[in-house]
Amino acid sequence: MTRRQRAIFFFVTLCVLLVAAAVALIVGWVIANAERAAPLVFGIVTFALIIAGLIVYTVFLVLEIKRNEDHDTFINAVTHELKTPIASMRLYLQTLQSRDVDEARRREFYEIMLADADRLHHTVEQVLKAGASGHRRKTAERAAVDLAPLAAECVQLARVRHHLDSHAIALEAHDGHPLVVRGDAEELSTIVTNLLDNAVKYSGDRVQVTVSLAAPAPGTAWVRVQDHGVGIPRKQLKRVFNRFYRVQARGLKHVKGTGLGLYIVRSIAKSHGGRVFAQSEGEGRGATFTLELPRLVS
Repeated sequence: MTRRQRAIFFFVTLCVLLVAAAVALIVGWVIANAERAAPLVFGIVTFALIIAGLIVYTVFLVLEIKRNEDHDTFINAVTHELKTPIASMRLYLQTLQSRDVDEARRREFYEIMLADADRLHHTVEQVLKAGASGHRRKTAERAAVDLAPLAAECVQLARVRHHLDSHAIALEAHDGHPLVVRGDAEELSTIVTNLLDNAVKYSGDRVQVTVSLAAPAPGTAWVRVQDHGVGIPRKQLKRVFNRFYRVQARGLKHVKGTGLGLYIVRSIAKSHGGRVFAQSEGEGRGATFTLELPRLVS
C-alpha cells in the first residue's frame, strides 16, 4: 500500500468513526429529548448537518489526494518522455564528436536523432495542446474538411513514425461519397493521429490496426480506429478520456505516455460539436475508438 493509499484509508476510516459517533449522539439526543419537540428537531437538524459536512469534507479531501497523485504521475511520465530522447540524442552527438564514423553509420545516427527529435516535439505538443484545450476557440477560420484524405495522411504518418509496413495499418474508405465536416484540419488530424498512436502503442508485438470511415446517418460522419491489442477493462471505458488517466491493466507497465492523448481527442471533438467514445470487450480483446462529427450534406 502506497503512502497516498494509506492517507486515503486513514481519512475514510476517520470519517466513518466520526459519523458513527455523530449518529450515536443523535440517538442519545433523541432519547433524552423525546418529549420536547423543539430541542429534538434542533438536535436532529444540527447533527445531520455535521454528518453531511464530514462526508463532503472527506470526499473532497480524497479527491484532492487523487488529483495530486495524478499530477505526480503525469510529471513523472512527462519527465521520462522528455529525458529519454534527449539522452539518446546526446549520446549519438557525443559519439559523432569523439569518433570517426563512416557515412552509412553517420546517416543511421542522424535518422535515430531525427526520430528522437520528433518524439520530443510530439510530447511538448501534447502538453501545450492539453493546456490550451480548456480555452474557447474561434470557429470563424474553420472550413470544409474531407475526412478521407485527412485519414489517409494520418495513416501514412503513423506508419513512418512507428516504422510499420503498409499491412500493419489498414484504411477502409467510405462508399465513394465524400465525408465532409466543418472544422480545423490540423486539429482533426491531431485526433486521428492520437488515436493511431494509442492503437499502435497498446497493440503489443503484433500491430494490426484498422481505420474505417462511415456515415451511420446522413448528417453524421464516423472515423473509427480499431486495434487487436491489450484491450480496456469495461469499468475504465469512460475514464480513459480523463486528463492524466492511463489504463490500469496487466502487461501495461512497459507502455509509456503522458495520459493526455485521449483527453486532447475528447476536447477537440467537443469543440467541433462531436464526440468520441471507446468500446472494448475487455482485457486482451482489443479496443475501438470512434470519432463522431456533424457531417456537411450538400
